[in-house]
Amino acid sequence: MNFEELESYIMSKPNITFDYPFDEKVRVYRIGEKIFALTEETSPLWINLKCDPIYALELRSLYKGITAGYHMSKKHWNTVTAESSDVDEETIKELIDHSFDLVFESLTKKKREGLG
Repeated sequence: MNFEELESYIMSKPNITFDYPFDEKVRVYRIGEKIFALTEETSPLWINLKCDPIYALELRSLYKGITAGYHMSKKHWNTVTAESSDVDEETIKELIDHSFDLVFESLTKKKREGLG
């Protein structure tokens, strides 16, 4: 999976915005103003994704390409190497979906309803 494919999949989700709050390189994707993914157009391509803590530990034990979140809460975030790793494209998409769903569900009912 390359950067364009990764971004295309993320941006296909409803009501997604992105910005660069940390520097001009790290792109932060949000739903309802809450972060669910971060990435940078680098090689190897990586993405930080929110994850259920128990599931995060399981994923880290199964894949070399999934590690504790770089510069993030190690309990709630994973860093996934998207290029040249043992994590296939379908798994990356599932992890993006998981992160999106976790963050969306953490929004207030009013905010979720406002987003549709």
